[in-house]
Amino acid sequence: MSKTDELMEVLERRTQRQQDRRKLFRIGAGFGVGAAAGAVLSACGSSAGDAIAQNPPTPDNDPNILNFALNLEYLEAQFYSFASFGAGLAAADLGGAGTQGAVTGGRAVNFTDPVVRNYAREIANDEIAHVRFLRTALGSSAVAQPAIDIGVGPNSAFSNAARAAGLIGAGATFDPYANDENFLLGAYIFEDLGVTAYKGASPLINSKVFLEAAAGILAAEAYHAGLIRTVLYSKGVATPSLRTSADAISNARDSLDGASDLDQGISGSATESNIVPLDSNGIAFSRTTGQVLNIAYLTAAVATGGGFFPSGVNGSIRSSGA
Repeated sequence: MSKTDELMEVLERRTQRQQDRRKLFRIGAGFGVGAAAGAVLSACGSSAGDAIAQNPPTPDNDPNILNFALNLEYLEAQFYSFASFGAGLAAADLGGAGTQGAVTGGRAVNFTDPVVRNYAREIANDEIAHVRFLRTALGSSAVAQPAIDIGVGPNSAFSNAARAAGLIGAGATFDPYANDENFLLGAYIFEDLGVTAYKGASPLINSKVFLEAAAGILAAEAYHAGLIRTVLYSKGVATPSLRTSADAISNARDSLDGASDLDQGISGSATESNIVPLDSNGIAFSRTTGQVLNIAYLTAAVATGGGFFPSGVNGSIRSSGA
């Protein structure tokens, strides 16, 4: 190859990178940023190969994947914002394509442990920033917030999830805002789910710029999940029932996302914790969009809504059977 050809090749690569970056940050011009998260709530799951086989990358699929992630970020941001500050997302952060829904429930936690309170506030600010980043990246293609259930009644999503895990009985209520420990258990449902969702989405993203952005959010979600798991395990040393409850939530998630035993609790052996759920190679697990939605909808059946999203999520990826 001549020096001229080499120079042309370098310039072409540079031009392509510049075009990708402009596409990522342009707002309202009909450009969708494709990014990342074939599924945002998670902890362990199917392999990346499963995700590729289920939904191979296509040039126009990046915005669909990013919007799927945005739905999950709405859920996390609303829960943490209410728990930490007593209020949800601003109205300016909610509109977009599809039917905008309201949030059911949500209130401030009366934290007694200042460490847990400070962790909650940090995560809340991160999740709010994720929503705003994804909405900016997607521009006019961003979906609106769907209807979200983070209430505390006997038929609420949190109570049904706790009942499935055996934490409460029929007709009882689980209140994630009642105290520090309940808040941590509620957060545990979301954080593990988000990690495996972004991990599962990574092979589906075409643009390297979008993939880098998704990897950044995945890293943040992994930090959050590790933090929640660590605090639960630490508190569970003095209160073993708390650690048992977290492990029961893990088993309940596993019952919803398919026949494989993928999820892992926070308990390892008698002398070890299990803060980071990994396979035998020390690699985090993935979940497909369908597996993520089964957990979010709180059903093992094919569904288009339920659980934390009573009317389903917005966007083209809505069915757990996809």
